[in-house]
Amino acid sequence: MDITKLTFDGKGLIPAVVQDAATGTVLMMAYMNREAIERTLGEGLVCFYSRSRRTLWTKGETSGNYLHLKEILADCDNDCLLVKVQPTGAACHTGADTCWGERNRPVGFLSYLEDFLRRRKDDPPGQSYTARLMAKGINKIAQKVGEEAVELVIEAKDSNDCLFLGEAADLTYHLLVLLMAKGYGLDDVAEVLRRRHKE
Repeated sequence: MDITKLTFDGKGLIPAVVQDAATGTVLMMAYMNREAIERTLGEGLVCFYSRSRRTLWTKGETSGNYLHLKEILADCDNDCLLVKVQPTGAACHTGADTCWGERNRPVGFLSYLEDFLRRRKDDPPGQSYTARLMAKGINKIAQKVGEEAVELVIEAKDSNDCLFLGEAADLTYHLLVLLMAKGYGLDDVAEVLRRRHKE
């Protein structure tokens, strides 16, 4: 982003609307000045300018609820920013997901399932198949993905749609667990597909 093209107000500030890059949920709104933008771009953690304290503040520096920068976009008039982030915890100082009291939930069931599995992976292995699988390590998880892929291919050759879709669901689940174990998620795969896509 070219900071020189931005239009700041008389106090050197520009409004910044903060959005969860994964869910599309608007989390909060604050102000940035040139230095806050530069620090945000340099450090990858979103920094704002406090009008009441007249100082810079990095969101999460006291609460631990950081906003990890994904992208900053300027609007058509270059006088307002859209800051896309990956939040760590609640965005509002009240402890709510957003400053409007809305829940910040993943969009679509696969995103919901991915978020659910991330929470389950730390459960006691006796209570969760996902936790048991994660405890066995990458090799076992990768083996399960291979097994489910073979079973899907076998069912694809037959005419039982119910079994075919069941195996497709099994493969998708195990692939999500493998991605999670490797530190990735659906968004990372989608980004690779976006880069490959040619309209």
